[in-house]
Amino acid sequence: MADLVAKAPIDQRLARIVLPAVEGMGFRLVRLRLMGSRTKTVQIMAERPDGRMEIDDCADLSRAVSAVLDVEDPIADEYTLEVSSPGIDRPLTRLEDFARWEGYEAKLETDELIEGQRRFRGILAGVEGTEVLIEIAEGVIGLEFDWLSDAKLILTDDLVEEALKAQPQRFDETDFDAVEEEAHDGPADGDDGGDETAGAPRPGRNGKDA
Repeated sequence: MADLVAKAPIDQRLARIVLPAVEGMGFRLVRLRLMGSRTKTVQIMAERPDGRMEIDDCADLSRAVSAVLDVEDPIADEYTLEVSSPGIDRPLTRLEDFARWEGYEAKLETDELIEGQRRFRGILAGVEGTEVLIEIAEGVIGLEFDWLSDAKLILTDDLVEEALKAQPQRFDETDFDAVEEEAHDGPADGDDGGDETAGAPRPGRNGKDA
């Protein structure tokens, strides 16, 4: 994927596996990461087209993704599947995200040093072609989207106010940070699957707890 939804090769593989289930349920995949070394976590952030992601949505999506991972068994070791909303201070993973959140504060990180630095914090100033524009102390600079390794909004009063406007009927911060989590273990045949709510670990490929 030419974006930050899934950057590492294993993340991209997992994203290809789960994407049909995510989109088939009407959700948008925001980010997928396989994290941890000894204890692994498959972290999936998703949302509906209107930006909502209720706790029940997380549970429903977690069950669907868990079933897909059980069939495909892409991970050898025990892991936990975590499905959540992106949160208010959301990651920015597609070029259009930077246009959507123009005017809000964000922090960006690049793969390589750019004029001696990798981290940039400032006000998003939209996009120009394939460049992300951000206003820092020295002025507005452009960073190629492909240079970015990470990007997310910074939680500010303005951002919270925007979230409130987007949810006129009811606002509960837990709706934005909903997480559904379930432990997974690798199946005996050498692969493993994933579950959705916290549960007891399942054995790894060797038949022993990881």
